[in-house]
Amino acid sequence: MMVPDAQVLDQVEKRRTLRETGLVAFTLFTSTGTLVCCALPIMLVSIAGMGAFVASMTSNFPILVTLSEQKAWVFALSGVMLSGAGWLLWRPGRTCPADPTLAEWCNRFDTLNRRIVTVSAAIWMIGFFAAFLALPLRLVLGV
Repeated sequence: MMVPDAQVLDQVEKRRTLRETGLVAFTLFTSTGTLVCCALPIMLVSIAGMGAFVASMTSNFPILVTLSEQKAWVFALSGVMLSGAGWLLWRPGRTCPADPTLAEWCNRFDTLNRRIVTVSAAIWMIGFFAAFLALPLRLVLGV
């Protein structure tokens, strides 16, 4: 039986960490998309009275209208991706390599990834509240 050498194992670990970093960055992009498509326009119109700005944004970027019409799918897809990224980062048995240099590199990326996923989750929650809960809550409270 052939035992893989340390350099091959280190390369595999680097690829795995880079793959996770790519997923985490894509998760940040999709959660920010939920904020831009749904939460930001609602907040601008409701709180700041900036309806003209929102109308200008949607006329210059028509994709925002399409995203807003499909907000349930946008939030579902980004929520699934955010959950997947969270599971990849906080799953049991996740370790860094024994080599001190690679361990430092792994820990640095791990910290960065955890911060990005946390910020993504906060952005997603703000977007979800604004897109799905703010209006019903406002109607119930009579504000």
